[in-house]
Order: sequence, then C-alpha cells, then structure tokens
Amino acid sequence: MKIALAQLNPTVGDISGNIEKLAAALAGVPPDTDLVIFSELYITGYPPRDLLEKPAFIERTQQGLQEVAALSARHPHLGLIVGAPRPTGRAKGKGLYNSAVLFHQGEAVFQRDKSLLPTYDVFDETRYFDQAGAVEVVSFKGETLGLSICEDAWCQEENWCQRLYDFDPLTVLAEKGSSILINISASPYQVGKEEIRYNLMRRHAEKFGLPFLYVNQIGGNDELIFDGRSMAFDRAGKLLSILPAFKETVFTVDLNEAGTPRKYDPQEKIASVCEALVLGTRDYLGKCGFKRAVVGLSGGVDSAVVCTLAVKALGRDNVLGVAMPSLYSSPESLRDSRVLADNLGIEFKVIPITSIYECYRESFRGHFDVDTIDVTLENIQARIRGNILMALSNKFGHIVLSTGNKSELAVGYCTLYGDMSGGLSMLADVPKTMVYELARYLNRDGEIIPESTLTKAPSAELRPDQKDQDTLPPYDILDQIIQLYLVEFQSFQDIVDRGFDPAVVRWVIRAIDTNEYKRRQAAPGLKITSKAFGMGRRIPIAAKFEI
Repeated sequence: MKIALAQLNPTVGDISGNIEKLAAALAGVPPDTDLVIFSELYITGYPPRDLLEKPAFIERTQQGLQEVAALSARHPHLGLIVGAPRPTGRAKGKGLYNSAVLFHQGEAVFQRDKSLLPTYDVFDETRYFDQAGAVEVVSFKGETLGLSICEDAWCQEENWCQRLYDFDPLTVLAEKGSSILINISASPYQVGKEEIRYNLMRRHAEKFGLPFLYVNQIGGNDELIFDGRSMAFDRAGKLLSILPAFKETVFTVDLNEAGTPRKYDPQEKIASVCEALVLGTRDYLGKCGFKRAVVGLSGGVDSAVVCTLAVKALGRDNVLGVAMPSLYSSPESLRDSRVLADNLGIEFKVIPITSIYECYRESFRGHFDVDTIDVTLENIQARIRGNILMALSNKFGHIVLSTGNKSELAVGYCTLYGDMSGGLSMLADVPKTMVYELARYLNRDGEIIPESTLTKAPSAELRPDQKDQDTLPPYDILDQIIQLYLVEFQSFQDIVDRGFDPAVVRWVIRAIDTNEYKRRQAAPGLKITSKAFGMGRRIPIAAKFEI
C-alpha cells in the first residue's frame, strides 16, 4: 500500500481554508497513492478550544466533513483519513468525540474516536470531548487499519503516561488484527521532544511488528507551535521516511519497501528553537491579520534577538525598529541599536523620551519625591516607551513585539504597561541564558547582532550605572533555580540541597509566586519548553503558600 502523509498547517476555525489546503494536497499526490492521512482535528485546526462549545461551529464542521466527502468522490481511488470533532449523538456527556474519519468514494466509511483524553499542561480535552466507547479496526484495500489519535500512542510501560491511563489503545488495535497502525496527531513542539517522539513511535512498530505511520500538524496557533516531523516505519521499526520540521509537506511512502536502520539524528537544539520561534511568530501575525511588526530596540540582547527573528519571520521590509533613549541611556546602546538595524536592513527610528520623562516628573512634583530615582520613576520611563510603541502600532497597524524573556517574567523584572506592552511575547518561554545562545546562533554566518551587545553587562538603563545583577542573581544561577522550581516542581529545601544559596533560592521563589498577577496580564508567549507561562500553567493570583 502507498500512503501519503499530509503534514499541513491549518488555521483554527478556518474550515473553508483548511479544506482548500486539503484539496490541494489531494491534487498533488501521485496517482498510484492508496490513502492520504491528515492530522488530528485537521478540519478545525488544533486546538479549537471553546469554539467547540458553539453549536454553529459544530454545524459548520459537519458541513465541512460533507465537503471532504465530496472531494473523496472526485478521487475514488483514494482513501482519506481526516481529523475532526464529531457529535456523539448521546444526551449525556460533552456530546463530542475527537475523531479520525475515513472517507472513500464519497462516503464516510469509518470513524475512530480518541480514547485517551489528555488533561495536563496545555491540554484540556475532557472539557470538550467524551472518551471513545470502543476501539475498532477497519478493512481497507486488503489491509486492516488500526487508527489512533495523538495521546492514544503515548502510552507504553516505560512511558510516564502509563500512570494516567488504565489501558493502551494500540495494544487493543494490534490484538484486533491491525496490519497497519496509524496515528494522527497535533503534538506541540518543545525542546528535546522530537527524539522522545521518534523513539516512541519506532518502538510501537517494533513491539507490534507492524508498519507505523504518524502524521503531525505543523504551524503556530496562539502560544503553541507544532513542528510536524511526521514519520513512517516498517514492521521492523526501521525508518521509511521522516518529514521535515516546521514545513508543510505531503510525501508518499510505499509500505512494500524496507526501511533503513539509521540512527536518528535530531536537529541541533538551538537551531530547532530558532525555527520554532520564527514559525510561531509568522503564523501568529499572519493568522491574526498583521503584516508588520514594531520592536523597541534598547541595545540589549533581548530586543536584538526579537528583532532579528522578526526579520526572519516577516522580512526586513515588515519590521520597524525604534530606539527611545533617555538621559540614562548610554551612547553605546543607541549605537548598537543603529548597527543592528543597519545589519538587518530595517527601517529605524529614534524617538528620545527625556523631555516626556521630565514632564512626568514635574507633574508629580509636590505629590512625591521626584528627585530620587526609585522604581516608580524607572517604571515611568518604561511606560513612556510602551506608549510610544503602542502609538506607532495604532497609527501604522504594526503589532508590537514585546522583548521580555522567561527569566525576567518569572521574577517580575519587567514593567506592566511598559516593556510588557505588546501583542506577542516571542521570548516569554526563553530563559536569558538561552537568549544568548540564540544570539550566537543568529550570528553564526556573520555578525548581525553587534558583539558589544553580547559582551556588555545586561542593563535596563533606567537609572545611572544600573545593571540587572544589582537586583537579580547571576542569570546562570537564576535560570537553574527557575528550572528546578517552575518546571521540575522542586521545593525550597530540594533546591537548597543541590547547593544553592538559601537566601537566593527563597528570593527567587517568592519573586516567582508574587508576580503571577503581572504574567496574567502579559502578551501571549510562544511555548518552547515543557512548562511555559500561559495556558499550561494555572496558578492562582490571590493565594498564599509557604515555601
């Protein structure tokens, strides 16, 4: 059997547009192809979230499935497997299944509903879907297809998911006589996940002695980025094909051929992060209707990396860089911003804020001390800059890309309605130490980000001779503590036992816990790690928990 893996980039809610992509994919497959496989919830795009609670949306998805059936009739030699929500027809429960539907010759000939509904991290599928009532196989062109959906394939004895579920759908499919196992998926990207996913799917083929095909969505949908890397293995677990990361691809594999026993070579971590952020940014802007972006350039590494990635995502003609020097800004910072803009070939503006800042100070004179620089006056400067960027956004229709990184957001080293202003926070899940890695990677073929930006001490430049480490622990220490507390859920004592200074650990933990109110008001951030701020982290604001 020859099977096409259709790794496409659907837009959430754009049922007509997604079906147009599907039709184009069908038109391009070789004529001797037997079956084309699309990703999980392809019709709606993943994740549709509360759109699934709108009756009109569900009605439109069912109309969409009828349109797919009509396309199937025009390609009678092809079977199509398409992911879509499907009404259960039952009075009780959520009323929907997350389904894989097999179309052939104008008819929906089989539906396989998702068994394992994840409710961890960014997933909340029991909010919308009912669990499959049965696990069945289907005969098609002389083969017996065992269909599964994303999480259904993430359950093995050695896998952590085993503790969440009491059965393995793939085992049931194999026991019912499957000759081919297929998994349609919408598996979000995170650093290091690609090798885990590859090994998991390969082991399924080895364990059951069956060809295994995996089709994953690509693209950015809000905070989530999907990397694709769809793959096919022969019955011995040898690789038949793996599709490229972060790219729409339709590729046909021949299951009569033998795979290769090559060792999987994962993409370099920082290269993968770079591609993910570029795709996430391009899709967020494109799917939200923006064509251009504006970035405040401080001369620091964060804004330099954001601006450079924005150019990769949107093109140099669609990015505006704005320097907003104050009386505390160093000449070197303005110079570095200008050099970066010249290296990137983007439009560059300089809008000084000193006179605006002095007007603020004079307005408050007599109400509080305006001659001693403190956090209040520092934040006023940040908010002036935020207002300027938002004014440019309003005037010219650019989206503001905020430049804060995960380390700053974690401990609240950022200003609400100031440097946190924006429509997208590209680096919100990128620790400061990784920001430097990204900068070096972006400079790998020649200097784009000035070397002086990378070697000078980080500073917000909101008061004389200010340095980040006047307030924060060194970033290499800070990022380790954030990882242990935020991602690995280690306690204060656990972290101290690893050799960290108790006073530093206590400060970092308290800063993370007390700044949740800021993060709740932050721009959406692109997720690249296993635990990001945003939709996958649900921490109460008005809470007190002793560490």
